Amino acid sequence: MPLKIIYFSDTFLPKIDGITLSIKNFSELLSLRGHQFLICSPRYGEDDFYRINENIKVERFFSGFLPSYPDIKVVLPNPSKVRRVIKDFQPDLVHIHTPGLLGQYAINAAEKYGIPVVGTYHTLTSEQDTYISLYRMLKIDKLFLKVNKFNKRLKIKDMLDFEKYTNFNITKKIILKVCNNLYNRCDLIISPSHLLKDQLIEFKIKKPITVVSNGMDLKRFHGEIKELNPNLKLLHVGRISYEKNCDVVIKAFKIIQEKLPTATLTIIGDGPALSSLQLQAEQLNLKDKIIFKGFIDNSELHKHYPMYDLFITASTMETQGIVILEAIACGLPAIGVKSFAIPELVQDNINGFNPEPFNVNEIAEKTIEVLTDPEKYKQFSENSLKIAQNHDLNKCVDLMEEVYEKLASIKDKKKKLTFLDLLV
Repeated sequence: MPLKIIYFSDTFLPKIDGITLSIKNFSELLSLRGHQFLICSPRYGEDDFYRINENIKVERFFSGFLPSYPDIKVVLPNPSKVRRVIKDFQPDLVHIHTPGLLGQYAINAAEKYGIPVVGTYHTLTSEQDTYISLYRMLKIDKLFLKVNKFNKRLKIKDMLDFEKYTNFNITKKIILKVCNNLYNRCDLIISPSHLLKDQLIEFKIKKPITVVSNGMDLKRFHGEIKELNPNLKLLHVGRISYEKNCDVVIKAFKIIQEKLPTATLTIIGDGPALSSLQLQAEQLNLKDKIIFKGFIDNSELHKHYPMYDLFITASTMETQGIVILEAIACGLPAIGVKSFAIPELVQDNINGFNPEPFNVNEIAEKTIEVLTDPEKYKQFSENSLKIAQNHDLNKCVDLMEEVYEKLASIKDKKKKLTFLDLLV
């Protein structure tokens, strides 16, 4: 039976990120099966749209932005509109994709009207605390970059060291507590990966957790078994933000380039850390070896991955890593640090390596090991293609539909029956 499902997310198209792509993919494919969706998201401006197809409508909410990262929208308080939207749409279930204000208002309204709620733990929000630090809110980082133009003795390391000094764990703990409180009010939690599920249990998430990968369109993102070539092209793709640790990748590439002089590094993406990374590349005399391509629309990305030899990331906060999945689906071996969900896609000594987080020397050494062993490189490429097959988008959509159907069956039963009872 077709369901009516309402999504709440503090990020959506026209902004492109892993969450928006997940929302777009699942809603579009499930809408073709007759399910109806209403997507509640921030207003962005003139590129906003309000309908994707006849079964998917979009409701926009007034929003501001973080001074430290204008692309992050902050929905302005409007709990009455959230209640009205839910009451008018009469959904069979609510799906919360982010733990921001929209999510908080949605869980309150869903409890009021007795509607089942599922929440996907898409991102480790506590790891993005840098954007609400005074250091970035007051744009001291921008001041640093301006001063650097006149005082070349200042290094990018000085800025990063200062940021660490001003960044306290108390902020992370508060954010984590707020997020966990929301997810513990849901009837069910969706984790994009098994390793993240284990971590959520450690976070003391008490509600049932099921694993549904964000999936990958393997008809678009696909490749063949690769072999080493003399002109080594390394690739990093993603949001260029501080918590992604792109500066660590550049430090490691400095070592890699000294051992493998033909190697280049291409960075695809945009974000608040871009200018500091460009400065870092200049200071390390890598300006001619690191190519900053900027933002490339996801509709074009599948054409780029096969042009490269290896994917590299130093991010420590991936709940799955859509760009990693895209890369391995195109046959690239990968280097990804041993943190959260990354080892699920980048499997150590299977299709790449998992160096310790922030260990620049180990990241460089493992990358060099892959790029100097033709037999291992070819085997890693073949294994990347095999691992990606486990994340076929159509199979993931089937799993999500099953979750929705089971969850919708407890509507109006409120406290009498929970999703946990359905698993017995």
